[in-house]
Amino acid sequence: MKRAGTLRLLSDLGNFTSAARLRELLTGDPAVLVRCCPDGRHLLLLRPPGSPAPQLLVAVRGSGLELERAWPEGQPSPLDAFFLPWLTRPALILVWESGLAEVWGSGMEPGWRLLQSTELCPDGGARLTAVAAPRGRLVWCEERQLDTEDQSEQLSVTFSHCVCVKTLEPSGEAGTNLGRTHILLHHCPSFGLMASRKDLFLVPTTTTWPGVAHILLIWSPSKGKVIVAAPSLGLSYSKNLNPRQGDTWDFPTLVRGLPGFLSPREPLAVHTWAPTPQGLLLLDFRGQVSLVQCHGGVRTVGTLQEAPIGLEGSAALGTFHGTLACVLGSTLELLDMGSGQLLERKVLSTDRIHLLEPPAPGMKVEEELEIQGGLRLLSALGLFSVGWEAPQGLELPLGKDLVFEEACVYYQRRSLRGTQLTPKELRHNSMFRAPQALASILQGHLPPSTLLTTLRAELRDYRSLEQLKAQLVAGDDEEAGWTELAEHEVARLLRTELTGDQLAQFNTIFQAFPTAAWSATLQVLQLQPDRSGKLRSQAPPDVWKKVLRDTTSGKGPPSGILPPFELLCQCLCRLEPRWLPPFVELAQQQGGPGWGTGSPGLPLYRRALAVLGEEETRPETLELELLLGSGRPKAVLQAVRQLVEKEQWERALEAGLALGPSSPLLRSEIFKLLLAEFVQHRHLDSHLPLLCRLCPPELAPDELLLLLRTHLPDEVGAPAPFPEPGAEPPLTVGLVRALLEQTGAQGRPSGPLQSPYEDILWDPGTPPPTPPRGPITTLQVSDYPGLEA
Repeated sequence: MKRAGTLRLLSDLGNFTSAARLRELLTGDPAVLVRCCPDGRHLLLLRPPGSPAPQLLVAVRGSGLELERAWPEGQPSPLDAFFLPWLTRPALILVWESGLAEVWGSGMEPGWRLLQSTELCPDGGARLTAVAAPRGRLVWCEERQLDTEDQSEQLSVTFSHCVCVKTLEPSGEAGTNLGRTHILLHHCPSFGLMASRKDLFLVPTTTTWPGVAHILLIWSPSKGKVIVAAPSLGLSYSKNLNPRQGDTWDFPTLVRGLPGFLSPREPLAVHTWAPTPQGLLLLDFRGQVSLVQCHGGVRTVGTLQEAPIGLEGSAALGTFHGTLACVLGSTLELLDMGSGQLLERKVLSTDRIHLLEPPAPGMKVEEELEIQGGLRLLSALGLFSVGWEAPQGLELPLGKDLVFEEACVYYQRRSLRGTQLTPKELRHNSMFRAPQALASILQGHLPPSTLLTTLRAELRDYRSLEQLKAQLVAGDDEEAGWTELAEHEVARLLRTELTGDQLAQFNTIFQAFPTAAWSATLQVLQLQPDRSGKLRSQAPPDVWKKVLRDTTSGKGPPSGILPPFELLCQCLCRLEPRWLPPFVELAQQQGGPGWGTGSPGLPLYRRALAVLGEEETRPETLELELLLGSGRPKAVLQAVRQLVEKEQWERALEAGLALGPSSPLLRSEIFKLLLAEFVQHRHLDSHLPLLCRLCPPELAPDELLLLLRTHLPDEVGAPAPFPEPGAEPPLTVGLVRALLEQTGAQGRPSGPLQSPYEDILWDPGTPPPTPPRGPITTLQVSDYPGLEA
């Protein structure tokens, strides 16, 4: 069904204050400047300098007082006027050619009053040629007076302009606060200023020197860069602003540093400029409409059936819902911005039409002026809206629903799916790969910001994939092309649920291009090693949830298809086995409860061990690292037993010490296991300090002696002072004493002894002095008669 454009009357201007004067100004002066406030309640009309009174009229819709100003003959009138968008009360700023700026507002008292007055050029001698008010800023182009010596050179006079910027901030009763002035561009020609929602366009005028009249500049304050573009040459360069230089560029230096810009070229033959959310529209004298995008690229939108006649003919350009609206005289033409096709042509009853700026994003517009994304036209006959008429009884779907419906049809046609593909599944599984034609549905429309962000990313990926396919078909650099294509596909699949066909495709890519697949996984999971040899990740939990999910539900993998986690572990075993234990340890930290398939499932270390094969064929080093890094008591104890069997005593002791106070029971079990080995042989004697550190602090000396007695071998026969040749040396008291000291307290207790062995531990340190020795006398029996009896 062909869409039908409708022109609907919103207001006959009768509900505006000073309606008669409003109609008179719209009818009488074709050069009047018309602006609308963001909420649609105020209309501003400003007549050019030299016009008869009144020069300024601000009409209010509904209740309120208008503002009407006239300046005496011989006194200049304002060059431009702008509404301030952020204030709850209406306010506007007037700018004169001399550099005077006034802020007017309506406060609690009825009527308008002057809130603030300032000079933009305090030094004097400057003349403003153009003014614009992008978001939160006031920008103007001023012509500065040169010295007498410089005026002799025509080129110096030509580049005597500069572009200056002041910030605009809300400031209580004063309405706004004007910040300090800084110069954006030095020594430039005369430029016209066009402000869109995010960017400022510096366009050449009729007075611009012909040598640079084919060049325009785009300033992006949010990105901190200036783009220099030459639409007729197809050139554009981006230059970052240097904060150290105060975001300032010298125009001759800037242009001379860009190759190709100063080649001889005719000036831009532009009849009308118009800023839009998509960029800057320009209409040339051939009737061709082009769009200068924010990155400097130029795209032809369409050609009008009638071309403008000279500079006198009035023209206005605007966009809505992916449609270009052009008013040329009394003719309104609607063209599709994607294909350039003429959709409808209407002949209006007047030739003086003004297109109003669209409402600011998030601004609540009056109900009678709400036009659902259409375009507003103002003339002496009234305020109109132009848009697409929906059939009666049919609700117009949202832009995002249209895009996803078209994408569903597109994928259904390309695939062999038996089940119907729905927009919900397309959104949920991140399968959207819309061609650029589908994106034209959203042009001129303001869907949610998340949809716009998703659409930009999807279109970027789609274009890059199409370019890769074209290169592979042409046979250019096949290996690199397939690698890059595999990286794109892995990154896309990791954003899906990875079940069914997606999981099978994921396995196929890892089998065919393991290096490229793992490289893409590194980028998606944002894996980075730290100084300690562990891995870190900054990926969101949703991505890890998809990677760690066990899709087999406790069953074996169907037809050899592995779940994502097992597949990544298998790939690491083939490429970099040393990174497998840190990866599993990181995955255990990222995992959460209920991330399986309805049940807790197997621990991640056991899932990784299953990829290594059977127990007899697993690499022993990897198995030990996985068991020790798991943090599970049974796994760590199993690893320590394997280390004991291999007589890797220091590694076993370090594994126990690494547990810390979080696992006292497991640490105690490891100590008892190593204590038994310590009693039976002397291989642990050199590691006795580590064994003492591993000893549990709550272990008492009598308990330690009982443990030692349990593992001591049974004595056969009388004990010998020395071991037999070739036999294992027995446990000595000196070694046992070191362990007993570790289990005792640091200081001798003041109370009674708690253990019958505790007095052994408390060594006074210095033995008592030896009594003096005298001469030995021989005892005689006669001296002691009782001894003989």
